Amino acid sequence: MQLEGLSFDRHGQLYLLDVFEGNIFKVNPETKEIKRPFVSHKANPAAIKIHKDGRLFVCYLGDFKSTGGIFAATENGDNIQDIIEDLSTTYCIDDMVFDSKGGFYFTDFRGYSTNPLGGVYYVAPDFRTVTPIIQNISVANGIALSSDEKVLWVTETTANRLHRIALEDDGVTIQPFGATIPYYFTGHEGPDSCCIDRDDNLYVAMYGQGRVLVFNKRGYPIGQILIPGRDEGHMLRSTHPQFIPGTNQLIICSNDIEMGRRIYALYG
Repeated sequence: MQLEGLSFDRHGQLYLLDVFEGNIFKVNPETKEIKRPFVSHKANPAAIKIHKDGRLFVCYLGDFKSTGGIFAATENGDNIQDIIEDLSTTYCIDDMVFDSKGGFYFTDFRGYSTNPLGGVYYVAPDFRTVTPIIQNISVANGIALSSDEKVLWVTETTANRLHRIALEDDGVTIQPFGATIPYYFTGHEGPDSCCIDRDDNLYVAMYGQGRVLVFNKRGYPIGQILIPGRDEGHMLRSTHPQFIPGTNQLIICSNDIEMGRRIYALYG
């Protein structure tokens, strides 16, 4: 079991998933009650995002080669709708982020360090038009959008890079000299999911390292958060940071073969 995909609905309920077994979990942060509303019918779900209509959009990796996609469902897993269907694409979709128009950006998780097949794409609000933003990168993973929707952040896992993409008002055109790599990560395995805070600082989970790195809005590193147990070699599979809406409380999920899976809370 590997936990990932932290996302809060409009009522403050936390959703997350188990990548390899497909379980979708719902957690009440106040009572700590955990429910399993449904199991993904698609292989290897990797992220959950909540649409403005309340539906869950679930990204799935498929066979990690070409059968990934996105489906939408109610909170109980009913009324399933294919948004990006695995039968008609070659994507391996790891994560996504909505914009205020109702469209979304997603990451294509394919490739490896010497075979950069991945990329970042934008899906229009009608869910019919897919526009490439950047391509030819190695395992595009985490993605976050600045509060003014002018900057897109993307982590490139197997190349250990952080991309900062400055966008024009149309949300798909890159500004002149707007695609940059402000930071190169080090170590094994690499950057995973990411999120922003109310000041547009970026938080990046480091998979295999048991920590979260923090960057300012320009991409300069300003701090790190260490997961308890990392110095003893535990809880290294840190996958996803996320802020509880309306607060400065950060939660982080991490995974360990011996110690299980945990969600940590940090008060800023």
